[in-house]
Amino acid sequence: MNTIKIGLLGLGNIGTGAYKTLSMNETHISHMLGARLEISRILEKDTDRDRGIYIDKRKFTQEPDDIFNDPEIRIVIELLGGVEPATSFMLAAMNAGKSVVTANKAAVAANYLKLMETARRNNVEFRFEASVGGGIPVINALSTVLRANQIEEVLGIVNGTTNYILTQMADNGLDYNEALSAAQHKGFAEADPSSDVEGTDAANKLTILTALAFGKYVAPQEIPTKGITSITKNDIEAASREGCKIKLIAKASIKNGKLECSVEPVKLTLSHPLCGVNNEFNAIYITGNAVGELMFYGKGAGPFPTGSAIMGDVMEIAKMMIYCKMCRGETLDDVRSEYDYDQDCSSDNPNGSSCDFAIEIDRELDCSSDNCCDSKYCTPGGGCGCY
Repeated sequence: MNTIKIGLLGLGNIGTGAYKTLSMNETHISHMLGARLEISRILEKDTDRDRGIYIDKRKFTQEPDDIFNDPEIRIVIELLGGVEPATSFMLAAMNAGKSVVTANKAAVAANYLKLMETARRNNVEFRFEASVGGGIPVINALSTVLRANQIEEVLGIVNGTTNYILTQMADNGLDYNEALSAAQHKGFAEADPSSDVEGTDAANKLTILTALAFGKYVAPQEIPTKGITSITKNDIEAASREGCKIKLIAKASIKNGKLECSVEPVKLTLSHPLCGVNNEFNAIYITGNAVGELMFYGKGAGPFPTGSAIMGDVMEIAKMMIYCKMCRGETLDDVRSEYDYDQDCSSDNPNGSSCDFAIEIDRELDCSSDNCCDSKYCTPGGGCGCY
């Protein structure tokens, strides 16, 4: 079975979650793809910390170029956090011909246009599902199945820290400082929670959602943003008397032909679907002119929910690599031989999903175009997906 090698930038909580997700689901992932995914190099200074999983120390490096210049590494996962050096590293990886997957909302929001353009110019993929909503697949939905819609409005509870604090204030009668302390004790808030409670994190995520939903980039600093630090018990109680709850809402909508964006505490009636989203959970409520109203709900943070989204993006890129080998003229038998995804298509094979993938290629792949970049598998995720 062929191996697709991956470079990982950062092995903190989220990086460890991604590594563990691949490790614990390795057999399933290999059967789904017909190829093995291997994290072969890791950029990380702390090589001794106990992460609850065995990692060969020969994989570690403190030199980014060891990853960017490795011709066997096809995909780079960036999980360093912050705008820099994360952005520069992602650009370097793309310029080296490698596709990039990230969960870094700050870097994506700050440099969205540059990252997307660099991916297109280098004909590589740029995927960032995990940057908004952790394991909630809202980025994929906006990039694929909802593209036929004109999106009218996006409303999101996209920060688990603030949602936990507001939930504790509403349900348990805590004041702001008590609720913040409870969030920090449970690991839902950082020691310095300013990015969360002041709305900066939500604004970063709204920038990304707006770019995908409305096709317009609005920088985070251009979004009117107000956090929750001024919310008092009196505010919570007054909202309750009105049959409402206060939620920190990231909002983008079209009003009189103009795109309007904001992040601010909002009183929602108890009947609103977002009103029932409590504690650390996230939800994104989308209205499209064809599909109507949709809500995406789930855990918006954490190593495993985020790791799930990261590895899902990696799998999509790997799948595209297999498709585009055929776009370059390789026969189905050649690809089957290399990737071994139809190794056992007997009816009693409990892992027959790889057979489904073989059938999918047989039935659906259209390589009639002289340029594979014109194939229907070209996606909006950055490059055309041809490798």
